[in-house]
Parts: sequence; structure tokens; C-alpha cells
Amino acid sequence: MERITVIHPFEPLVDRNSRILILGSFPSIKSREQLFFYGHPQNRFWRMLAAVYGEAVPETIPQKQHLVLSHHLALWDTIFQCSISGSSDASIRDIVPIDINRILSVACIEKVLCNGRLSGNMYHRYLEPFTGLTARIMPSTSPANAAVSLDQLTAIWRSELLPDTEYAW
Repeated sequence: MERITVIHPFEPLVDRNSRILILGSFPSIKSREQLFFYGHPQNRFWRMLAAVYGEAVPETIPQKQHLVLSHHLALWDTIFQCSISGSSDASIRDIVPIDINRILSVACIEKVLCNGRLSGNMYHRYLEPFTGLTARIMPSTSPANAAVSLDQLTAIWRSELLPDTEYAW
């Protein structure tokens, strides 16, 4: 597949009550088509997040927005522009990072979680100097990360999203 240069096609999801920022790397083809985060049906992000908070899995973009914002979260990606082949993180080159001030000017972010290693590497390299916050690199919710089950993902993400809550696993 040919590598093309793509600009991130949609805005961050954030409001003034957001306290935890979840960063992906760059939207997949499906997410770019839907103009919203984690649009590939096999991505486990929405199932994981709903399980963490004990809610129904959101189906529509407004339901997804409500799930994120009602729990004081914000969503965005670390890469604003890149050359990419399909949806492959491994193919990403010529990176231009996002302007993290678009989040920091709206919300008082207290914690940053990166959805996968590429997101974490990009955050550390380009964005951490602006936030002053050390990010936690979380296991990716991508279907490519088949080594980690949905239950495992949920438990690991829950420990960061709800650190003061005790659960019996």
C-alpha cells in the first residue's frame, strides 16, 4: 500500500472538566472516515472504557462523547500530520506532533495515558516538555495487540482510570 501524507481530520474531545488525557497515535482509516476516535469495529477501546465504568458500550458518536466527558476524560492523538500506509503505526514517518496547548488551554490535565507504545514514544519526545506530566504507556486497545485480552486490558486501564477503587479480579 502506498504511503500518503495525512493531516489529523478531527478535533480533540475535551471540556473544562477533563482531568485525564488519553492519547492515541494517529487515527486509523476507519476513524478518519468517521471523523472520530477508535472507529475500527475491532478496536477494543470503547468496550474497555465501558467496562471500566460499568456502563453500556456506546454505539453512536454522541454516546461515546458522553462516556468520555462524563468521566472527566479527554481524547486526542499525539500526531497531527504524518505520512502513513493504510492504518499501520509501523509505517508512520515525517511526523508533525499535535499542539498540546489546544488541550491544556481548555482543561487542567492531571494525568496522561498513552494508548500504545507509539503514542507513548511520541508523547515523551514531543509533548511531555510542554505538559510537565510523565505519561503512563498503556497496552494498546488495537486489534493488532491480540496478546492482551479484553479482560486484561480492562483491569490494567481500570487501575489507572480508577486508582482508588478496589476490585476483586
